[in-house]
Amino acid sequence: MLTQEQVLLSCKDKSAVCSHVVGEAKCPAILMLVLVALLLGPATMQAQVPADQLAKPPANAQAFTILSTSGTNGKATIWTAGDGSNMSRESILLRGQVWEVDQSVKLGSDGMPSTWVVRGVTPQGDAAETFEISAGAASWKSPVDAGNHRYTSPAFYISQGGTYSGGSQLLIEALLASPNRSMSLLPGGRAHAERLTDVVVGEGATRKTVTSWAVTGLFPSPIPVWTTAEGKFFGFVSALAILPVGYESALKILYKAQDDALAARSPALVKALLKTPQGPVAFTHVRAFVDGTHFAEDQTVVVDHGLIAQVGPASSTPAPKGAQVFDGAGKTLVPGLWDSHMHVGDDFTGPFLLSLGITSARDPGNNKALTLARADRRAKGELLSPKIYPSMLIDGKGPNSSQSGSIVVSLQEAIAAVQGAKADGFTGIKFYGSYNPEWVAPAAAEAHRLGLHVHGHVPAGMRPSQAIAAGYDELTHINFVMMEAMPDSIVATSNGMNRFEGTGRYAKDVDLNAPPIKSLITTMAARKIVSDPTLADSESLFMPENGDLSPAYAPYVGTLPPATERGFRQGGFAVPKDLTRDDYRKSFAKLSALVTLMHNSGVPIVAGTDGTGLELVRELELYVAAGFSPSEALATATIAPAHLLGVDKTTGSITAGKSADLVLVEGDPSRKIGDLRNTRTVMMGGKLMDADALREASGFSGRPKPAE
Repeated sequence: MLTQEQVLLSCKDKSAVCSHVVGEAKCPAILMLVLVALLLGPATMQAQVPADQLAKPPANAQAFTILSTSGTNGKATIWTAGDGSNMSRESILLRGQVWEVDQSVKLGSDGMPSTWVVRGVTPQGDAAETFEISAGAASWKSPVDAGNHRYTSPAFYISQGGTYSGGSQLLIEALLASPNRSMSLLPGGRAHAERLTDVVVGEGATRKTVTSWAVTGLFPSPIPVWTTAEGKFFGFVSALAILPVGYESALKILYKAQDDALAARSPALVKALLKTPQGPVAFTHVRAFVDGTHFAEDQTVVVDHGLIAQVGPASSTPAPKGAQVFDGAGKTLVPGLWDSHMHVGDDFTGPFLLSLGITSARDPGNNKALTLARADRRAKGELLSPKIYPSMLIDGKGPNSSQSGSIVVSLQEAIAAVQGAKADGFTGIKFYGSYNPEWVAPAAAEAHRLGLHVHGHVPAGMRPSQAIAAGYDELTHINFVMMEAMPDSIVATSNGMNRFEGTGRYAKDVDLNAPPIKSLITTMAARKIVSDPTLADSESLFMPENGDLSPAYAPYVGTLPPATERGFRQGGFAVPKDLTRDDYRKSFAKLSALVTLMHNSGVPIVAGTDGTGLELVRELELYVAAGFSPSEALATATIAPAHLLGVDKTTGSITAGKSADLVLVEGDPSRKIGDLRNTRTVMMGGKLMDADALREASGFSGRPKPAE
């Protein structure tokens, strides 16, 4: 779902509103999209204020460290100006992406923001944003929108960009001071804070008790924010964390405490949403995607004791006596969908993904402790979640290191990380951009010895053909396939912004039918090297201007919190001054054509989002636009990933004897693949879930709009 991480740098490593920050991006505003699609949001307005002209914190400013489990990613300061304004300043470096932002906020007599000014630069461009209350009206202008609203009662403005330290501070302190810890928001919605847990941090004179509050109303997931005993902002912990200088060592303690507190709510969701049938279940007169290969009309599919018991024509396959019957007229039954690139954010990600029909997912890099804890809770029946197949992300140390996973500084540590992944039950290892290329071959050999899958970004200085020769089984992200044809200067710096800017600049001019791309694709096809293109992610990085509504999110507008939906209009990366948006769009068209070439050449493709899950059907729509048939596109999100993970004998298709992982959708995805969004009933392991109930539990106010 829209995880804090995904919305964190807009989730645009965007691998967040928000791909990642848990991912490559999107990943990625107030509370981290309010957490970076909202607080570290994009921009392009007037003259951009350079970093050296942003506000200078005074010596007595409160200082924070922005960090992750892999190290320090930036710094933040908060102070009160002479005129009473709440000031904040942030500098962030995340895998090559830079945020240099300041923020000035004045509060009105009602305790709500009366002016809000943001300046600086983000990966999307100018961060300029203004908000003002005047003459009974609130007006705003941000990088993605502009608007106004009558102001007759207190309401808190949720900025589209700005500093997430200052924004989080103002929001949580205003919430705790509001009646019932609840308040109206602008441009819309309502926020509420509920106490989660208390923890003691620090030592000696710095020892203090801090409280975690779950803030709801901004995103589908509750957002934990930490305060002092006096109700003042202490910090925020997500894929990136912000903690006061001197309290950085509390990161793991706070992670676990808030995760445990939120996890205590999960069993109730299991009980409310997951139903065990009392006998057989029959989907009758349904169009079915059978055997992972084709759609068959007027079928009956019978499920019993968690398994698919029968599949056949409705005329000769009667529903068993006493079976619970779902009339499939006008509907289509498909296998449970897979998201092959989903960085799981929290316990609430599970119901969100299930509402989309996603019953299995591969998590290619995350907080190991939280991943293992969630797997344990799911196994005990305490967590409602798709089946997650995790990979251990392994990276080297440097300014562009991943914020999740294991950071290694020697080959010995890399081998130990591989062995640890196996011991912890992970299914693969994922190398990242700052990993030493010389360590790929020996670490991959150890992974293969242990039966682990090897995939990932291509380390800086290495080309994909070299990664394959060293042991890669799969290339992650289409831009890393295209890296084969990039200039040496781009390859050498592909762990920073050049994995995006380089392909944006040069991909449009690459001849796909000549070396080196043609020879790479020939090798991939011959060796069955898999591609996880995340094409919809590339679309969101290269195609839109700020304010454009991404096709991936358009069907969901009007169904999610306004703060979340505002992030849907975050544009792609800012275009270098010597290029145009049209250049980037032409490069995206060439990336799409590269997916066509791979498909036509026999390269195995698995569909993943590196986002929130909402983008999965858009990924399949892009495959169809690239020349896949609807059946071929659907296979990339069902049987193909099941085969990749070695579980295709038990799941991944509608075949008698397999696990009953099924999704009943309204419409006909054999003609219009977008109909896969119209989920009505979801079955996982033979247990039933109502898609509308899942949506309601995940913060949706209704169903998505039908595909056009």
